[in-house]
Amino acid sequence: MMGKGSVNHNTRAFSAKNVDKERSRDNVEFCRSDIKEVYHNLFDEALERYNAKQKRSDRKIDDYYEKIRRGKQEKLFYEVIFQIGNKDDMNVQSSEGQLAKDILCEFMEQFQKRNPNLYVFSSHLHMDEQTPHIHIDFVPFIRNSKRGLDTRVSFKGALAEQGFKGGTRGMTEWNEWIEAEKQELSKVMGRHGVQWKQLGTHNKHLSVLDFEKQERQKEVAELEQTISGSKEELSDILHQQIAAGQETEQIRKEGEAIRQEVSELTATNHLLKEQAETLAGDKEKLLSENEKLEKQQKNLQQDINKMVQSKEVMERNIHAYDEDVKWQLAEPGALMSAKAYRDKKALPLVEKLKEVVKNLTIKCVQLTEQGRKLTAKVDGQQKQISRLTDKVMEQSDTIDRLQEKAVDLGRLERHFGREQVQSIVERSKALEQTERAKKRPKRAFEMSR
Repeated sequence: MMGKGSVNHNTRAFSAKNVDKERSRDNVEFCRSDIKEVYHNLFDEALERYNAKQKRSDRKIDDYYEKIRRGKQEKLFYEVIFQIGNKDDMNVQSSEGQLAKDILCEFMEQFQKRNPNLYVFSSHLHMDEQTPHIHIDFVPFIRNSKRGLDTRVSFKGALAEQGFKGGTRGMTEWNEWIEAEKQELSKVMGRHGVQWKQLGTHNKHLSVLDFEKQERQKEVAELEQTISGSKEELSDILHQQIAAGQETEQIRKEGEAIRQEVSELTATNHLLKEQAETLAGDKEKLLSENEKLEKQQKNLQQDINKMVQSKEVMERNIHAYDEDVKWQLAEPGALMSAKAYRDKKALPLVEKLKEVVKNLTIKCVQLTEQGRKLTAKVDGQQKQISRLTDKVMEQSDTIDRLQEKAVDLGRLERHFGREQVQSIVERSKALEQTERAKKRPKRAFEMSR
């Protein structure tokens, strides 16, 4: 019988529901070739000769396989199915089924030799269904054609060259050829002791062909369903790939953020070390300045003590002015004139007092200036102490922040590992050096001879 032809079904690229996959290993593959390669082998030389004769480019054929596939006159290939008996008398799981397999294998051995114009590219015997049967897929061709390619696809022409020319509506080339192949099959059956029980003409087997068509339609529907499921699965895979890509991008961004944070922590750590060194130097300076301040305070205290002593001396001197006789104006004598009293008693005392007042005034001015300088010095030292205190507080806050950053760096090292963090730091340093190198202005040097 003639089938529609499904190479994927024959090779079990997919299996229909009526196929027992456990028994597919018992199937027999006689041959299997890529049909496009078959077309190249059969028709490329003829196609080259045909195109060489064409004067118009629009009549040239680029791909003979595609021309036949798109055309309506011929099919790309044809399929014929041979079966012995049915599921009741030749069931595959019985000894008769094994006998049918042997008969079909022997029948297939001479098939290509009997049909030189039918190029068999796929042939499979199925033992995983109810009854053993064989699928033969072939490309019919003729040579020395006067029309088109000299070697071309032609189903009727191929059978005609083999002697099957038909002539009536009921006995076509196909029917003649099928009848001849049945006779060959019956000869093989006879050699194995099986008699062919003829139930009628080929036309009465059309119901079997319809059954095969129905089964093929089911298989096609199942294949389409499988393709639909595969498309959905492919869509799911694509969505998963997109999600994975997004997750990878998120991980990359998080890694970049971690590298940035590690870089900042590393820079902070370097800053911490530098500021720690600066603080150590500032501490030494503060200690030195503190010693100076202590000395200045001692000197200031000594100056204050001197001023106190000067005040006490002045107070004692003031009492001396009140009590000492030499600072008292003597009474005039009885016979002393006013002029003599003035010149001898009053004026010398006044001059002496003027000298004392002058010295006291100078001393007061000096003490006032010294007091002003000491006050300014004390104020300056107080301001310096205040600045140093503020600086110490600021550096203490900086130390606290840097210590917190150092703790964060320790957390990262514990979480990601010291080696990984160090690796990130080294890469960050390398990137920074690269960026600095890019930003560094290039110098051009002229070479002169």
